[in-house]
Amino acid sequence: MGKEEKQYWLLKTEPGEWSWEDQAANGGVTNWDGVKNKQAQKYLKSMKLTDLCFFYHSGAKARRVVGVVTVVKEWYEDGGGAVDVKAVGEMRRPVDLKEMKGDDGLKGFALFRQPRLSVVLVSEDVWERVCGLGGGYEGDGKDDHVQDQDDDDGAED
Repeated sequence: MGKEEKQYWLLKTEPGEWSWEDQAANGGVTNWDGVKNKQAQKYLKSMKLTDLCFFYHSGAKARRVVGVVTVVKEWYEDGGGAVDVKAVGEMRRPVDLKEMKGDDGLKGFALFRQPRLSVVLVSEDVWERVCGLGGGYEGDGKDDHVQDQDDDDGAED
């Protein structure tokens, strides 16, 4: 059996309804529900365990990627249906919508083409680019790599 490729997503939420702080304070786990749009529901149904999702604050004051969550439970019927996600880590620097729109490497990002959709598929190239703009996220393993270099005792191999 072939291993399925990891997929990447963007989940939008109004910070007044469910913020990154709420996600983190909730033990990091929540059910992502209340999605009414059929295309967005289709995307939720396509999510697999360990897929990664940008946690995006929408609304007038703060349109930005603020963190990363991972899928810990695939689609299940619970009222209108849901997936469960768990916080992985906060972006080292939030990435604003305006900054993303101004980046040539992000032309064609589905977030720009379908701005009202609350769940958006993200290509691996776009994922890497947005992570780069934000300096990565806590838990991406890059802190460990820097730490390993700092731990070098100066001994030659």
